[in-house]
Amino acid sequence: MTTTPLIDPISDLGNGYGSLNAFAAVKGPGGARAFIEFLGAVFDGRETPEAHAVDTDGLLIHAEVRIGDSCLMIVDSKPDWVFTPALLQVNVSDCDEILRRAAARGSRVITATTPFYGASSLARFVDPWSNVWWLFGPAIENAPEPAWDPDEATEESEIHATICRAMRELSVPADSTGVAREA
Repeated sequence: MTTTPLIDPISDLGNGYGSLNAFAAVKGPGGARAFIEFLGAVFDGRETPEAHAVDTDGLLIHAEVRIGDSCLMIVDSKPDWVFTPALLQVNVSDCDEILRRAAARGSRVITATTPFYGASSLARFVDPWSNVWWLFGPAIENAPEPAWDPDEATEESEIHATICRAMRELSVPADSTGVAREA
């Protein structure tokens, strides 16, 4: 018996849309427009102008930014929407350079570039809108791969500890006046 997969391994949508496309509802300094500028400066993201749509209240109701071969859709969070940070993973060629760019634009590094499982490197940061970014890059030359056995560990690894701390400390970002917006 042959079955048809529910999700095509290659999206028929084309034009940079994958089988899964993330959507970020943005609260915080400068809103979605500033977030789009941040994506351009940090990830060389490119906005799709024809997808830019403003709602009757002046807030951005839809935008799309291409990062590499992926699409991140963006909306300004309405004042009565609950705060929902995006948790995003990006494969990059240089974690340190992305961290440098992000920090220069107000982000907080939560995990410095470190060797990670599977011959890669990992870094993380929280942007000014309280979104959490995971960066996966190439292996760090001559760095030992981390070894962690959860059955033998008496404490969590530093890689694990940094994300747990960051998630516990996340809060609604301040608006452009520096006042925290209601969740």
